[in-house]
Amino acid sequence: MPDVRGAPIVNQRVRLDGKFFRAGTERFVVRGVTYGSFGPNQAGEPFPEPEQAGRDFDLMVTLGANTVRVYDIPPRWLIDAAALRGLRLLVSIPWRSESCFLDTRNSRREARTAVTSAVQALDHQPAILAVALANEIPPDILRWSGAHRVGAFLDELVVAVHDVDPDCLCTYSNYPPTEFLQPRELDFITFNVFLHTRHALLNYLNHLQILADGKPLLLGECGIDSRREGLARQAEILSWTLEATVTAGLAGAIVFSFTDDWVRGGVRVEDWAMGLTTIERERRPAFTSVQSRFLAPPPRPARSPRVSVVVAAYNAAATLPECLDALLQLNHPDYEIIVIDDGSIDDTPRITAKYSTVRTLRLKVNEGLSRARNLGIRAATGEIIAFTDADCRVDPDWLRFLVSGLLDSPIAGIGGPNFLPPEDPPLAAVVMTAPGGPVQVLLDDRFAEHIPGCNMAFWKWALEAVGGFDPVFRTAGDDVDLCWRLQRRGWKLGFTGAGFVWHHRRSSIRAYLTQQAGYGEAEALLLTKHPANFNALGSARWQGRIGGSDTVWPWRQPSIFRGIFATGMFQTLYTPASEGLTAIVASLEYHIVVVLPLALLALSMPGLWSATLIALLLPMALAGVAGYSTPLARGARGRWWARPVLSFLFYLQPLVRGAARHRARLSQPMGSTEPSTNLEAESEAYEAASTGAAERAYWSATARQRRDWVERILAALEDQSWPCRADQGWSDFDLEIYGSQWNRLALVTVAETTRDGAQVLRCRLRPRWTLPARMIFWGTLAAQLGLIGLFQVNWRGWWIPIVTLAALGFFYRLQARRMQARIGVLLDAVARGWGLTLIQPKGPDTAEPESAHPESDTTRPAHASDGKPWMPSESDTGTSVAKETEGPAEGSGKGIS
Repeated sequence: MPDVRGAPIVNQRVRLDGKFFRAGTERFVVRGVTYGSFGPNQAGEPFPEPEQAGRDFDLMVTLGANTVRVYDIPPRWLIDAAALRGLRLLVSIPWRSESCFLDTRNSRREARTAVTSAVQALDHQPAILAVALANEIPPDILRWSGAHRVGAFLDELVVAVHDVDPDCLCTYSNYPPTEFLQPRELDFITFNVFLHTRHALLNYLNHLQILADGKPLLLGECGIDSRREGLARQAEILSWTLEATVTAGLAGAIVFSFTDDWVRGGVRVEDWAMGLTTIERERRPAFTSVQSRFLAPPPRPARSPRVSVVVAAYNAAATLPECLDALLQLNHPDYEIIVIDDGSIDDTPRITAKYSTVRTLRLKVNEGLSRARNLGIRAATGEIIAFTDADCRVDPDWLRFLVSGLLDSPIAGIGGPNFLPPEDPPLAAVVMTAPGGPVQVLLDDRFAEHIPGCNMAFWKWALEAVGGFDPVFRTAGDDVDLCWRLQRRGWKLGFTGAGFVWHHRRSSIRAYLTQQAGYGEAEALLLTKHPANFNALGSARWQGRIGGSDTVWPWRQPSIFRGIFATGMFQTLYTPASEGLTAIVASLEYHIVVVLPLALLALSMPGLWSATLIALLLPMALAGVAGYSTPLARGARGRWWARPVLSFLFYLQPLVRGAARHRARLSQPMGSTEPSTNLEAESEAYEAASTGAAERAYWSATARQRRDWVERILAALEDQSWPCRADQGWSDFDLEIYGSQWNRLALVTVAETTRDGAQVLRCRLRPRWTLPARMIFWGTLAAQLGLIGLFQVNWRGWWIPIVTLAALGFFYRLQARRMQARIGVLLDAVARGWGLTLIQPKGPDTAEPESAHPESDTTRPAHASDGKPWMPSESDTGTSVAKETEGPAEGSGKGIS
């Protein structure tokens, strides 16, 4: 019997733990080697003789390995020998996966039989880490059979395995040429990757982490041929490969291979030397290199900056103990926990009093999420400030990945994913899959446009530079606003797939819809501050890809880059980023602008009822397609009601969120979205005169750059907190200015050269109705037409809609003139600050001819003052950096590109 003293006997099965594995109470990080395939032993088994296998396992224990990957079904003696030494087996089930196995019913049956028979033979042994259903199905097979069909068949195999052994973990060993094959039911993701460039490997592992989403990612094979690359190179590459797997937050790695003694197709492989040992089991330098990585603790950064973890809590007694208990178990040497009790009236104060190592600051009344977090920022003593919510449970390595990401990249902040706790009820799992949840928006595999507030960390200097969170956001939207303001400064946000938290979702439909209404109200506030980040419907317009958006519409199938003749080494799946017409049809605006007018008109024209019914059923049908094509979270699978409820939520969510958004926008007092100005008297004088509101013209003795002129206007608008957006190359305006619920102004500029070599800079302020204004106008028209038809009003009654719409249009026009006048005052001030002279208009919307001269009396501005002219604070530089203090009310211009 080999000496295995000190090796823990395997008696517990490995289970999933978010992005990692767990055995009992300990995290299980896979440190493995491949073993085989071998020629038959004396018993005809495709493994070495038991004595040799025992010696090999002892050497693996010396290596520091805890996992052995085999490519045949192990006999019971091999399983017992591994368990006795504390080793676990990842079993790749052999069947003809390299054939066109979907072509015939018999081949599919043979595959199912091979898989289920293998799982039965493994007999629920705790030493079995998992089974791999197949290994590296060739890309031409996938193209022949169809990747979707193959993925669905692998999902069927997972179900078949769980029918035999519900606790058996299942995976599929994928590789870069078939990256697009993404079965949904796998317990964890496995990729075989052989890359010999450190930077390329780390980037690709980060990419695979995004693909893996909420599942553990295992590097199933990694290695290098010492015969071609040399022994030293083999040792070096394996060392930094294993380091990269830890840095990228993988669940482990398996080195290919333990020994050069392996066969393929019944023939010994002799032209490759990828083993850590020779055929005679002599150790190579790579053995020592891998051993040092396997036995070493997780690498720590060169320094460990102090971190302040801020938790804002309001009536959080139900989940706060779980949150604090998890925070106290973090693997970081220097951190503090700060709880901001935002005026709770439940048992939250009593709970926080039990945690002596937790700093608690209490607000007398509920002041909102942003003010609570800002109080935490002021109280923090760390270089880094991390945020999570009171209904979250952080992973023990949460800070390790967030901090290392901040230290390794030039970013101001970083975030990670949030997953549904496995103990949450099934309805919460349905809500997890429903649209509109707190998810990240990724620009690529490493950088984000938005990171959710329940899992984010920032350098303290970055938070102080932008004034922290804006207090106007009381319950939601604060994280979105902060992310956009940081990026407007030119700073980047990072993302790590391994730094995750468990986040309890709403466990009832009412709570979910209430949450979505709150998000809609927050969007109304965000629209006022960041209009450039919203589309015409008032929904956020993201540049990146929204995390968790796995709905695959039949008319938006992803495309695959296969390479010529399906021979590409990295065959990637590309999914269209925009839903386009689908999102429009699902929106509240569609129901108001299309469905409601059709219904009203159908009252007087019955022939329109069929069109009305089709228009109404269309968004319902889309919701049904979404509900039945979106993958369900694990806790909701097998529930007959899950997909109908999910379809119901897909239908209601945009309606509830849109209604709350428009209600919040319309509930603002008239003019509340317009910034105050100390030039109100001049504005009123211009408005009363009703001259020169739509167009302005300014004279300059020397030529000026029109771009500089526009940038100065943009800086002035931002300095006075006018929401605006700049042309990015596709618009028919230079700037679009937002200032009321009813109108926005499109600013167009032009530079003219006069006959005497001077220059005239002209500005036109073209009013445009906002979406709420258009909806009210056309909705009023449709409603009145419907009522006229319903009550059979004669032709004399048509004056009612005509007068009503005329009055409404006149009201919009008055509001537009008011806004034009105020912006005109600002333009005049910017012009004076730049040495330009206003050309006196002759009449409404008409300016002096281009020959006007500044020395004549007629060219003096009507509002000229002998005092010092007002000048924007940043107009000397022409920059568009807004002043940002706590709770800034800033615009959204991004400069001129």
